[in-house]
Amino acid sequence: MAAVLNVGAPTPAEQLVAKARTSDLNFYYGSFQALKNINLPVYEDRVTALIGPSGCGKSTLLRAFNRMHDLYPGNRYEGEIRLYPEDVDLLSPEVDPIEVRMRIGMVFQKPNPFPKSIFENVAYGLRVRGEKNRTVLADKVEAALKGAALWNEVNKRLDELAVNLSGGQQQRLCIARALATDPEIVLFDEPTSALDPIATASIEELIHELKSRVTILIVTHNMQQAARVSDFTAYMYLGEMIEFGETKDIFIKPKNKRTEDYITGRFG
Repeated sequence: MAAVLNVGAPTPAEQLVAKARTSDLNFYYGSFQALKNINLPVYEDRVTALIGPSGCGKSTLLRAFNRMHDLYPGNRYEGEIRLYPEDVDLLSPEVDPIEVRMRIGMVFQKPNPFPKSIFENVAYGLRVRGEKNRTVLADKVEAALKGAALWNEVNKRLDELAVNLSGGQQQRLCIARALATDPEIVLFDEPTSALDPIATASIEELIHELKSRVTILIVTHNMQQAARVSDFTAYMYLGEMIEFGETKDIFIKPKNKRTEDYITGRFG
């Protein structure tokens, strides 16, 4: 059964449901322990931001959600990441990591379009899943591009190479590619760090729009960005979860002195 939390005095009746939850999650790169007993709820149709200094484990935690670490030898998980409402452990050996990546999409720090057409970039995950019907593919690609606010800019040039797009367009294309498989969660790993302020504002606006239909977990070094786009924030340091709560509380009245020092610029 999905975990439920009553959040905040302003809306005491609101029930927030966890879409996913880590339980005593540890992660090792070989003998190095990068994550230490992480317990984190990721609430449905909300944006959760992971903040903290470089090397604190933010991206490591993010990539655990869609089993990206499985791609490299010597990596090891302990604990669980449960996905609701099925209440399935995503880290279980019985769970296919390819299917996990269909249900939990990812957008990386730098736009990484494949050397294919705009259409084939967005259709890639659907083809991996085995979809061959051209009409279904076309409908899904159109819906994903509309969802990423890119359709009006590219609908007449779907056969062009994706690398011909601008940086901001390429990142929105990568978001469309992640959306095409109808994911339940989308992971963003510093999605605007390589973009100019105008493209950054466009991506942030898109994230705000997307949370009405998909759960979002985002890593950012930009605390102003975390304050703008997220509903919940987790502060991490040296592989540990120092504090988690509603974003307004984390930034205005953090409970932990280490969080306060980081937020106010006295550390990190």
